Amino acid sequence: MEDNDRACQLEAVLFAAGEPVSAQQLCSKLDISQEQLRAAAEKLSDYYLYERRGLRLLYLDGAYQLVSSPEHAQAVRAVLERSRPQKLSPAALEVLSVIAYYQPVTKVYIEQLRGLDCSYTLASLAERGLIEEAGRLLAPGRPILYRTTKEFLRVFGLSSLSELPKLPAGDEDTQLSLEDLMEKV
Repeated sequence: MEDNDRACQLEAVLFAAGEPVSAQQLCSKLDISQEQLRAAAEKLSDYYLYERRGLRLLYLDGAYQLVSSPEHAQAVRAVLERSRPQKLSPAALEVLSVIAYYQPVTKVYIEQLRGLDCSYTLASLAERGLIEEAGRLLAPGRPILYRTTKEFLRVFGLSSLSELPKLPAGDEDTQLSLEDLMEKV
């Protein structure tokens, strides 16, 4: 099978799926190697960028997804009548930063770092799908552990957590802000 045929197959599958599909599943079901999948994805991604198409191929945490290009977000929103999502508050960005860098973490750990209650903020971030429960800590009271989600990666344009900017060395008390950190990415 030619590279172009693989790219077309990948495009059709991802369009029909409408959600992320793991690379492992794509390789298995399309009977192609990881290298062939990577080449097809790169060809498709380059095509979308070069031709300035309305789609982008996104790779998030081992899965591929077709998404609309950011340049056309206003048109998509207007047609689908979706209101612009509310921006995250500074408190939400701080909590999200702590979770992103130190996950999985408990509510108590976050509150110790910030010095403020974060119950409402955690609920808000979970409602937006940016964080999720990651089990419970084996300690008295069995507190909930929190971690970021694939939606978090998508919203901040990251493929994996390893793409987060590095924290300043030896400065544990630094106030974290994803807003500041995303400028460095």
